[in-house]
Amino acid sequence: MIPYYSLQHISNSFEPALSQAIQQVTQSGWYLQGKENQQFEQAFAEYCGAKYCVGVGNGVDALSLIFMAYQTMGAMNKGDEVIVPANTCIATIVGVLRAGMKPVLCEPTLDTCNIDPTKIEALITNRTCAILPVHLYGRCAEMEQIVEIANRHQLKVIEDCAQAHGAIRHGKRVGNWGDAAGFSFYPSKNLGALGDAGGVVTNNEELAKLVRILANYGSSAKYVHDYMGINSRLDEMQAAILRLKLARLDADNQRRREIAQRYSAGIHNPLIRILSNTVWSDNVFHIYPVFTPERQRLQEFLTSQGVQTLIHYPIPPHQQKAMSEYSALSLPVTEQIHREELSLPMSPLLTDEEVDAVIAAVNRFV
Repeated sequence: MIPYYSLQHISNSFEPALSQAIQQVTQSGWYLQGKENQQFEQAFAEYCGAKYCVGVGNGVDALSLIFMAYQTMGAMNKGDEVIVPANTCIATIVGVLRAGMKPVLCEPTLDTCNIDPTKIEALITNRTCAILPVHLYGRCAEMEQIVEIANRHQLKVIEDCAQAHGAIRHGKRVGNWGDAAGFSFYPSKNLGALGDAGGVVTNNEELAKLVRILANYGSSAKYVHDYMGINSRLDEMQAAILRLKLARLDADNQRRREIAQRYSAGIHNPLIRILSNTVWSDNVFHIYPVFTPERQRLQEFLTSQGVQTLIHYPIPPHQQKAMSEYSALSLPVTEQIHREELSLPMSPLLTDEEVDAVIAAVNRFV
């Protein structure tokens, strides 16, 4: 079986440095808010081209803390509206809801699966405070248009970069386009920890300070609490692991692009649609999606051919029981994407022979 993505293989590829990094932390006796956090935050902020990075517990917390910080600053209020792509992972929407704000769902385009900039302005009301583009599957959203719309309407732009670590659009990395950005370092991400982890990236010093305070029980000094915060801290172990892996991120992303180019050039099946990629640096291919009305049959066939696949994501957010108040919405583009998407194996450790075997299997499907 060609695995969709093997965490064990990824971890093994970083040995023995990975085990050495873990051992150094365990022997240091310092496990939270220490030098490993400081070094990773500085390195990742520089990598993104931004001034500040604050390590937090996970990607959902990263988004929630951004909105909580803006509320504390007086720039946003509970109940304000945030425009989000309707086809995102529900985690994006959870991040908005947990901050007491209202997600407004915007359709994506079929060509990119990212939020459709031409449909944003019709959703803006006097309660809108922000646009939250998601760089879905690893592909940078059309940020020039999104930022221009936001500036014209005096809105914040908060990027969800959970799937796009290192993607570059017109010379600028994701995480440095908007006012702030939330990252997930979940183990299977392009830059993944060995557990839950996340980060906030911004050029706004006040926002960064407040995110750090709010993530530490609202405390800027031990046992002194100026705000009602939460507990969401990146631990030293994960910070050390992420700093180690960051050094290889660009090389791993380039290998993902090579695999994606091989898929795109080799897949020729009239039953299957692939996304166009005109600027390859825009995309770090966290996921390589294909689309077909025969998804279940295709997945079963590929399994029989020794190819493991995943679905991202089978049920759109507005059709989830947890979001029943959105169930009456008609979002045909979103619904088609969620009905047809199937993710092919994607890992920087895939060999050309494995990639060719996947292509051959996909092309054999009838």
